[in-house]
Amino acid sequence: MVEIVPASSSGKAVVPAPGSKVTDMARVLRKVLVHTGKAAWIFGTTMIVLAVPLIIEMDREQQLMEMENQQMGVLAGPGGPGLPGAAPAPAK
Repeated sequence: MVEIVPASSSGKAVVPAPGSKVTDMARVLRKVLVHTGKAAWIFGTTMIVLAVPLIIEMDREQQLMEMENQQMGVLAGPGGPGLPGAAPAPAK
């Protein structure tokens, strides 16, 4: 069986020397991942604090408008003037 990572004479895996390109790249990758995670956390919490209440309020406003339109239709009754902006009833 062939080992992917050759072992040193002491039997431990070979670790790149400090300051080598591999350790530098690993350090940079770790920093990028940490900063990306922090940015995602900031964006997510900002959206929860700012956008969600706005969406809820817009939904409430839409429901209120629909309820008012339904009440206007009930108040107008059959043969009444109907809602403002609605097409007139056909003449008989």
